[in-house]
Amino acid sequence: MTRQVDVIAPHGGHLVNRIATEKEKEEFIALGESLPRVRLDEKAVSDLVMIAIGGFSPLQGFMDQKDYKTVVEYMRLANGLPWSIPITLSVSSEVADSLNIDSWVRLDDTEGHFIGVLALLEKYHYDKANEIINVYKTNDLKHPGVQVVDQQGEINLAGPIWLLERQAHPLFPQYQVDPQVSRELFQERGWKTIVGFQTRNPIHRAHEYIQKCALEVVDGLFLHPLVGVTKSDDIPADIRMRCYEILLENYFPPERVILAINPSAMRYAGPREAIFHAIIRKNYGCTHFIVGRDHAGVGDYYGTYDAQYIFDQFKPEELGIVPMKFEHAFYCTRTQQMATTKTSPSRPEERIHLSGTKVREMLRKGELPPPQFSRPEVAAELTKAMRVAN
Repeated sequence: MTRQVDVIAPHGGHLVNRIATEKEKEEFIALGESLPRVRLDEKAVSDLVMIAIGGFSPLQGFMDQKDYKTVVEYMRLANGLPWSIPITLSVSSEVADSLNIDSWVRLDDTEGHFIGVLALLEKYHYDKANEIINVYKTNDLKHPGVQVVDQQGEINLAGPIWLLERQAHPLFPQYQVDPQVSRELFQERGWKTIVGFQTRNPIHRAHEYIQKCALEVVDGLFLHPLVGVTKSDDIPADIRMRCYEILLENYFPPERVILAINPSAMRYAGPREAIFHAIIRKNYGCTHFIVGRDHAGVGDYYGTYDAQYIFDQFKPEELGIVPMKFEHAFYCTRTQQMATTKTSPSRPEERIHLSGTKVREMLRKGELPPPQFSRPEVAAELTKAMRVAN
């Protein structure tokens, strides 16, 4: 018999739903051809979806100037609630000049399809350089997150949004589990404590190790790979998802894991994005969140454990989700198992350290990742996919 449990409250206390009702959708579509249009890029489309389904609760739309400024400067919304990444809709001055405050704006996807509506309440200039250095801790244009902000428009549009329709994901409809549904699934399974895991890479042995360590102390694992916009050299989402399926089929207890996609876009903001990722998983119903080595980092822009230290800037009750901090895991040749410096007596030369970056390099060279890094079935799938791609 399934035990009834209470699921953790969403960030801000209420799970947002900005998906239009059938009546609202009909009204918006009737207005559609007469409304001024803004075409969204991929990141803005994913942000629109995440707002609408409640993944970015308590946000009802794109941030106004007051929230934007406090988030950039202090990692908090204007009401004091922790929030670390600005969620904004940026357009050129020309586009902004064509839009009127207190009016409807039609939102189109990258192909020009009508997907949402913005009630425009505010237009404001913002300081790109200040946002870049505060959020990304660098102004190096080689940083992918810095590039995005540098290239986007100079005016932010603010106001509540409506998503016309929640459509099935074109590649992974069976894994499209929105926050309301994930919360219901956790209740059905009787899970009181759930650990979320963020990834944009195929799961390697170090990931598997820390996930199973976490599973020893919580009821369930919410494996939540990001399938929104990533860097061009990241492993494609369809390949990553097949690797997750293979791993779960062979190496995890199925009753204790839920695999679902995260439609959010990567920012590569390191420490700030670790907080952001934790808040998102809280909205999905997770009570705990794994933070490992260089979480959401890229290159050498952030310290190895900066993404763990940043959680100390908030009171536990403010975030409302428990970070589970793990050291860099490696394969210990002495004990012949995965370990960290906390559990292994080995010397540095007895440790095999591999990362998502290194496995991508090996695959590009046609090399098979060793079993110490990747389960053989996963390595075979990655190698096969890379051969097809080349």
